[in-house]
Amino acid sequence: MNFLLLTLTQNSLHIQEKAQNTLISEHTFPFSDFEFPKTAEILAAQIKELFPTATGAVFSEIVPEFYSENTNVTALNESIENLIKHLSELLNLPILTVSELEAATDLATAFKEKSEYLTWNLDYFGYAPGKEEYSVESLLTIGNGFMGLRGTVPEMTLSKEHYPATYIAGLYNEEKSEVAGQIVENEDFVNTPNNQYISIKVDGADDWLTLEKATLHYLHRNLNLKTGLFSSHMIIEDSHQHQLKITAKKIVNMAKKNNYSIQYLIKPLNFSKDITVKTTTDGAVYNFNVERYRNLTAKHFHITQLLAEKNKAMIEVQTNQSRINVQQVATITGDFFDADTVKNSIGQEIIEQEITFYAEKNTTYTFEKQVQVKASIAKENWEAPLLPATSFDSEFTESKHAWETLWKKSDIRVTGDLMSQKLLRIHTYHLLVSASPFNNNDLDVSVTARGLHGEAYRGHIFWDEIFILPFYILHFPETAKQLLMYRYNRLGKAKENARESNYAGAMYPWQSGLDGSEDTQKLHLNPLNGQWGEDHSILQRHVSLAIAYNVWMYWNNSGDDQFIKEYGAEMLLEIANFWRSAATFDETTNRYYIDKVMGPDEFHEAYPDSTESGLKNNAYTNLMVVWLFEELENILSLLDTQEQTELFNKTGITQEHLKKMEDIRKRLSIEVNEDGIIAQYEGYFDLKEIDWEKAKEKYGNIYRMDRILKAEGQSPDDYKVSKQADTLMLFYNLNKEKIDEILAELGYDLPEDYLEKNLLYYLNRTSHGSTLSRIVHAQLAEEVAFHDLSWKLYQEALYSDYQDIQGGTTAEGIHTGVMAATIYVTLTTYAGIDIKKNHLTIQPNLPQNWTEMIFNIDHKGIHYDLIVSKDFVQVCPSQDTTVIVQNHPYQLLAHDVTTINY
Repeated sequence: MNFLLLTLTQNSLHIQEKAQNTLISEHTFPFSDFEFPKTAEILAAQIKELFPTATGAVFSEIVPEFYSENTNVTALNESIENLIKHLSELLNLPILTVSELEAATDLATAFKEKSEYLTWNLDYFGYAPGKEEYSVESLLTIGNGFMGLRGTVPEMTLSKEHYPATYIAGLYNEEKSEVAGQIVENEDFVNTPNNQYISIKVDGADDWLTLEKATLHYLHRNLNLKTGLFSSHMIIEDSHQHQLKITAKKIVNMAKKNNYSIQYLIKPLNFSKDITVKTTTDGAVYNFNVERYRNLTAKHFHITQLLAEKNKAMIEVQTNQSRINVQQVATITGDFFDADTVKNSIGQEIIEQEITFYAEKNTTYTFEKQVQVKASIAKENWEAPLLPATSFDSEFTESKHAWETLWKKSDIRVTGDLMSQKLLRIHTYHLLVSASPFNNNDLDVSVTARGLHGEAYRGHIFWDEIFILPFYILHFPETAKQLLMYRYNRLGKAKENARESNYAGAMYPWQSGLDGSEDTQKLHLNPLNGQWGEDHSILQRHVSLAIAYNVWMYWNNSGDDQFIKEYGAEMLLEIANFWRSAATFDETTNRYYIDKVMGPDEFHEAYPDSTESGLKNNAYTNLMVVWLFEELENILSLLDTQEQTELFNKTGITQEHLKKMEDIRKRLSIEVNEDGIIAQYEGYFDLKEIDWEKAKEKYGNIYRMDRILKAEGQSPDDYKVSKQADTLMLFYNLNKEKIDEILAELGYDLPEDYLEKNLLYYLNRTSHGSTLSRIVHAQLAEEVAFHDLSWKLYQEALYSDYQDIQGGTTAEGIHTGVMAATIYVTLTTYAGIDIKKNHLTIQPNLPQNWTEMIFNIDHKGIHYDLIVSKDFVQVCPSQDTTVIVQNHPYQLLAHDVTTINY
């Protein structure tokens, strides 16, 4: 086992490569004026090249001259812990400190334990206020599906530097704002009162302790993904040189939807004096997370009640337009005060609670705050009395057990790749924070595009569900069903939306919030030129196809016929009827067309120089419509004659409508060129090409080419440029065999290698303005055996939120769609499972540096424990069944472990 010994001096990194105690080689990498993280990245690249076989490293103590000689680094933000963290991630290796090495019984065990720690923990060292801090807070968010708390330390308040927030699933409010000279209405995801604030003041100090006004010597924040525990460790000094060590722990109880708990530990390091602790219940907060929304109306609730007595405080608020009530009850306790000694002060919008006590040097004092949050949108929960929370430890124990249950069902273990393992767990964690079987099954909500982590997209529900729901379908089918019920409960509004636009059936909105109305904004701010322009994304009617697809996916994987009979068939029929009404017959081509739509691409809203928005014959839309009409026949066959009659009577859909759907299914139009490229929409081939190299040279980051073009006075409508996969999304949703069938039925004859051709054609014209783009292309690249390309795109998608590759979007909340999609592609593309067929099908295709994958899924009511390696598949089903591995069927017995070699 080769390992590296890293020694950082003021102007070089010295490396010794060792095998046990034998020196194999050594090298010195010089640098001047260390820049973080840039210099670390350069050094890591050099280390990878020179020492490719190293399995771990040990990092020596940093000499003090490193900080005095290098003006761009500080001991706070470039501490040894932070340098180790970044080098470890860049090298994809465990790195030990010297003290960790000295404490280890043997090196191999120490590296293994460090790797295990790294894959279950998120660590941030130092403090960089502003957008970077906002991103850290998003990634450190804790929650339980009902509520989410951003990852701030208790001393932080709402500002441009940091942003504590408390979000409740489904909590929306609509307000009017003046934008570009006109009044617009926007529905927003509401930031609710903040009960997390705790700070202290030492006797004689001028201010309450804050990170801005004090001297921060050390700050380490940790999120334990396994247990959902957030903790922070801080050494801070006020203006009078009082030094304190403050440790905060925070959990949202996964086992009890209403409870969160904070433990706050205070230790004076160089004094004995009176200390006053202050905690608040703050109703003065407002929406501030997304910079481009800050000129919109930001206050969404008014206070209806403020109460405080002894160690308890209560706030009730009501949203201004949606009239949703929220109640927060806080109880404070500690080992240095009694309830009677709490000084309460009630203002117009805030309750302040203070305790003054004498603190001895080097003694730790414990303060706890238990908060219970209720909202009237969860009606039964709102009306039920809550048992008081007892202590942080008891709440944490409950929550930890609940998290253990969730991880048993959803964890994917990857051998041979530390960082992919870590990122898959980060993604799984944040999905469970956004919706969980413990707290969502009785809520009328779905998963927002940014989870319970931020306010981007105003917390709305998009077509991202097509990427998100498979995670729950595979691991938590009951939660998947609840998420689908959010859509069923808004079917009436979808029908109303269709009627208002002169369509039949159900037309689901592009952006959905509280009641299923169309909540897409009418104006969009271009941050590159500061101008507001019309937003036509409402025309992304394909969101209805995403909902239909998820209904089918849930049923096909769960076998829940009852759901289909009671809800699913009605949804599919109404959505299909919408598309029937959207199709028009063209006598000159003898085919149907669908117009006035936008595809998933989003950059293209209209034809060049057109005064009307909308496109004709978007290939993704049309071929998914054909798929829907085909599957509708299968779904309706599950209903007996009486059930069908009742359904047709309820929906008003006739046999004539069904015959029309069958005709459309066989004669819907798409455009295909002589090379077998399927046009993104009719007329796409007539657009101009972009000089990509010139654009990259000029702008660097070209993800949002639409904004770049508009800022230059041009339009993306004129160019062959895509934000993300559009036509290619078909192959993400459906097997290629199914696409082949659909194309054949429509009468289109494409060459055998048309998928490869289409992939390369569109990949060369895609800017990846959505993080979802990379993961879709990664799946398709693997399907056509472009392994290196697939791996590159997959890794970019995996890292997209963690490294905030879009330059600040993670600050506004994590991207639930890409997080779920990376997990799905890991299972379907690399482990090779296919859940769309009657029997579980497995065709493994592990990445080169992965040794094996261990995971479990539910399929057709059977639970499978699986190990997939390069040489074998090991399967243990909960019932007798048949699985298909490498195209061969294998009979399996319940609870028996079967190993299949290949």
